[in-house]
Amino acid sequence: MKPTRRDFGKLALAALPAAGVLGPERLLAAPNSKFAGVQIGTITYSFKTDIKKPDEIIPNVVKIGLSSVELMSDDGERMAGAPAIPNFGFGVKLTPEQQSAVDEGRRQRKEWRKTATFEKVRKMFEDAGIHLDLLCYNMSQNIEDDEIDHAFRMARALKVGAISSTSTVAVARRVAPVAEKYKIVWGGHNHTEVDNPNEFASLQSFETILGLSRYIGANLDIGHMTAANLDAVAFIQKNHARITNLHLKDRKRNNGPNMPWGQGDTPIKEVLQLLRKEKYNFPANIELEYPIPAASNSPAEIAKCLAFAKQCLES
Repeated sequence: MKPTRRDFGKLALAALPAAGVLGPERLLAAPNSKFAGVQIGTITYSFKTDIKKPDEIIPNVVKIGLSSVELMSDDGERMAGAPAIPNFGFGVKLTPEQQSAVDEGRRQRKEWRKTATFEKVRKMFEDAGIHLDLLCYNMSQNIEDDEIDHAFRMARALKVGAISSTSTVAVARRVAPVAEKYKIVWGGHNHTEVDNPNEFASLQSFETILGLSRYIGANLDIGHMTAANLDAVAFIQKNHARITNLHLKDRKRNNGPNMPWGQGDTPIKEVLQLLRKEKYNFPANIELEYPIPAASNSPAEIAKCLAFAKQCLES
């Protein structure tokens, strides 16, 4: 049976020790979130609501009990000492002064990248007993060629298994030869715009990008795939050899909203049990996107999702 809203409530109680934003203390034992052979991790985007300093991420990951991470590029660069780029919120119309601050931040970041090194960032995760499995480097339509190359150099220095990326089919065509050059797989992250052939959303769009190169793969978001009224289980069965990692979330069909796990239509349990049965070795990463309750915060909600995933795999 699919875990229910009541089950998720019980998991919420079990996760209460993580209810505060966790401090910098380090646990003595390394975390382990591989259950029944399936590696559960999280993307550091999940901490965006209340973890503002990148150096707070690793202690929280450890205390939650996660042993695998998909590192957002901005988090990784800031851990390496990059100047911050002002963030005034997604979709906000910026004032001229705010836009000027963003432009200056980007200019400083671009200059910083010329001499940036990332080996110490890798060591920070290793010292905490966390597998740094993926780099998430999102690539907009107007990304410059030198930044695409920077993304792969960053991935190489971090020794990740692959790059995940929210991007477009057009950008994937530009990425393919660079991925071939570095021999690092780049996984396109799907969304729900199935009628737009330039978006990763329809099955045809994935066939297109997977045909570009053996170094182009799929970062499959099973919540978005469900919201697009597609079958995540069938996609994984057919394309498992080309999947870099999963993003786990629960959404309603028909482009419906993100929901606390167990309240949406996403077959989270069926997907995780498929990974267990077939021994697929790519990570399944929690991506926290449902609204966080007023009395909670992102570490507490990620802990609930982890417990939910563990229950699915051990039932």
